[in-house]
Amino acid sequence: SPDPMARLRLAERARHLAGRELFIKLWLVPAWIGLGLASLAITTLAFKRIAPRLGTFCGLTKPIATASANQERRARQIGRTVQLAARYAPWRSDCYPQAIVARLLLGIYRLPFAVSMGIKRDAATGEAKAHAWVECGQICVTGGDGGREYSVVAVFACTGRG
Repeated sequence: SPDPMARLRLAERARHLAGRELFIKLWLVPAWIGLGLASLAITTLAFKRIAPRLGTFCGLTKPIATASANQERRARQIGRTVQLAARYAPWRSDCYPQAIVARLLLGIYRLPFAVSMGIKRDAATGEAKAHAWVECGQICVTGGDGGREYSVVAVFACTGRG
């Protein structure tokens, strides 16, 4: 018979999900699968193959794209869904795959977005650290604080209209 602690953890996760909004319930599994596919793409494809699917390359500058209150609300739901799916993913689910999945969901809903990539030097080790984050209007969908500590090296965007 299955481990009783494992059953208890599963039941707790099910209760936790039951209290979530419908959007998250509908998109959690597709986001989780998307994170797996994004992780696979990152490990098997060169960035130049992934980049065109992130949006229109804008250089180092994020275009000004406003979003309505309803669009920002939907973007927040997307962010919560992707971040929740990442917590349960057994594969790479850091900022980069999250950015890819968030971008795909924002595209499905035709929301304006900017995917930014940045880099910084670790003060202690001197090692370069990369980060990816996605914004819709004034909110950061994925990527925590929006990479405030990072120097932007590339921005990909979409107005949400096309």
